[in-house]
Amino acid sequence: MHDLKSLRDDPEAFDAAMRRRGFLRSASEAISVSDGERRFISAELQTLQTERNTLAKQIGQAKRDQADTVSLEARGSAIRAEMEALEARLPALDDAVNDGLESLPNILDPEIPDGLDESANVEQSRFGQIKNFETPPRQHFELGEALGLMDFATAGKIAGARFTLLRGDLARLERALGQFMLDLHTTEHGYTEIAPPLMVNEAAMFGTGQLPKFEEDLFKTTDGRYLIPTAEVPLTNIVAGEILDLAELPLRYTALTPSFRSEAGSAGRDTRGMLRQHQFWKVEMVSITTPEASADEHERMTRCAETVLERLDLPYRRMLLCAGDTGFSSAKTYDLEVWLPGQGAYREISSCSNCRAFQARRMNARYRPAQTGPKPAKPEFVNTLNGSGVAVGRALVAVLENYQNADGSITIPEALRPYMGNNDRVG
Repeated sequence: MHDLKSLRDDPEAFDAAMRRRGFLRSASEAISVSDGERRFISAELQTLQTERNTLAKQIGQAKRDQADTVSLEARGSAIRAEMEALEARLPALDDAVNDGLESLPNILDPEIPDGLDESANVEQSRFGQIKNFETPPRQHFELGEALGLMDFATAGKIAGARFTLLRGDLARLERALGQFMLDLHTTEHGYTEIAPPLMVNEAAMFGTGQLPKFEEDLFKTTDGRYLIPTAEVPLTNIVAGEILDLAELPLRYTALTPSFRSEAGSAGRDTRGMLRQHQFWKVEMVSITTPEASADEHERMTRCAETVLERLDLPYRRMLLCAGDTGFSSAKTYDLEVWLPGQGAYREISSCSNCRAFQARRMNARYRPAQTGPKPAKPEFVNTLNGSGVAVGRALVAVLENYQNADGSITIPEALRPYMGNNDRVG
């Protein structure tokens, strides 16, 4: 959600910011027209109300003087009718302004490179050595199916396409990954573990920017709730409608939850394996902080996600997303892409975003700055950040492909062995 005042003050700068997002025509024009008409009507109503108050006094005086009040009362009736007609136009104008503001993505950080798609993303750093295999590395689904521990056919029978059924040690390995990530973030990175609802209401989805633009990507229940596409939604909405004390910030939350996505528009992409599923586990991180601290918090959060991959000794690279690849609610996003030998490519495993005050405005989440004068400071919007810490299913894919052995077994990364009965391999 955007600050209407900033659009009023400099519509040209606002349009320039939206052009970076792909809006070729004016994004502010329709909003400005509706807002201008709304402000004109408000001014007219104020003028008429002032006249109405004056008229009421004149009618009262005339009655006390036993003078004729017919013309005065006629004017009063005319004013009332004019006001009712003007007031009737306001709801549609309010909706036009709000709908316009709600439909536009966040303003990008100046550091974000221009570009239409992921081909313009900029690599920031790399970690790890890509392993040379004696034989061509296999993809995760080939490894999992050969072990008899990854079953897509049975999952399809039960639920349809884009689901996976894991058995035995692979089910345990997926669970181990999630537990390892949670323990790391809570014991070393200062996040508070949350067990949130897996279904949320429409207001929560609106607050983090999934609604109304991305409704087709969501699963909706018959009673109007939504299955969460990421724990970002319930974690960020913890502060919805709140005014926080400065001393409380930053708030840092983490959760291990399933995520549910319809994958609308992904037909034909990653149809085999676990990379693009309707249901998958993910550890999410959310931070709530001040505007002054959000840039540093973004770097910190991204390092927390990187630490997961480094402890697992998985090669990855950090990418700064370009304008055309940055998500709707984000001002700046880093993607972490893990190396998958079976594909011979880097694939996204974490996305860490600074949304600034964009989500906070939608959910009215504020804090009270330090008092500098005789009166308490006026509440301001918090900044919200979210990041995968990391996607558990994709981490499982990465472990299978990077730790595969020639005999089809999988070496278990040292960091996970305490969660796997101290065993060193699967298969």
